[in-house]
Amino acid sequence: MVLLWVVYFPILAAVALLGVGYGAGLPWAEQPGCTRYTRGVFKILFYTPEIPGNTGNAIRLAAITGAQLHLVEPLGFTFEDAHLRRAGLDYHDLAVVTVHKTLEDAWDALAPARVFAFTTTAATSYADIAYRPGDVFMFGPESVGLPEKVQQDEHITERVKIPMVPGRRSLNLANSASIAVFEAWRQHGFAGGKI
Repeated sequence: MVLLWVVYFPILAAVALLGVGYGAGLPWAEQPGCTRYTRGVFKILFYTPEIPGNTGNAIRLAAITGAQLHLVEPLGFTFEDAHLRRAGLDYHDLAVVTVHKTLEDAWDALAPARVFAFTTTAATSYADIAYRPGDVFMFGPESVGLPEKVQQDEHITERVKIPMVPGRRSLNLANSASIAVFEAWRQHGFAGGKI
């Protein structure tokens, strides 16, 4: 354990000082955009999320899968929210989280990645996609989902949905993100993970 700390601490410290993510030495909510070393991981993009617990759970999801979490303002909470911190447990410093002022800022940071917009109105199942490292999984706010204008944005590669029993409105945001990330990661043999 000591050897691991001796080997990895300088790396984490350098990463933090260079401003390329991973939170060591930086407030986790103020991390800079993506950089070369993180381009190959899957990315979760929450467009104007409203419920702090969902984003907290997504922070934990990002930490345990190696995915990145990108948030587009305005947010329906602050990063001091107790529900956000409680849902993320002690994973906040282990996740790469980037907050973007606008959707255009997010597109600039995420380009040239493929973007899959998750919506209940899509015709294609998320399970029918062959995902690639670096793909982005985009989700809308909990109360209304992705606005039609965002779904039709030129940056969207494809609109996809998660199958549900008829007559149900939608899945929880954090659960939906988990389904997407784990399917993509499964398709790549859970690369970097421990089974």
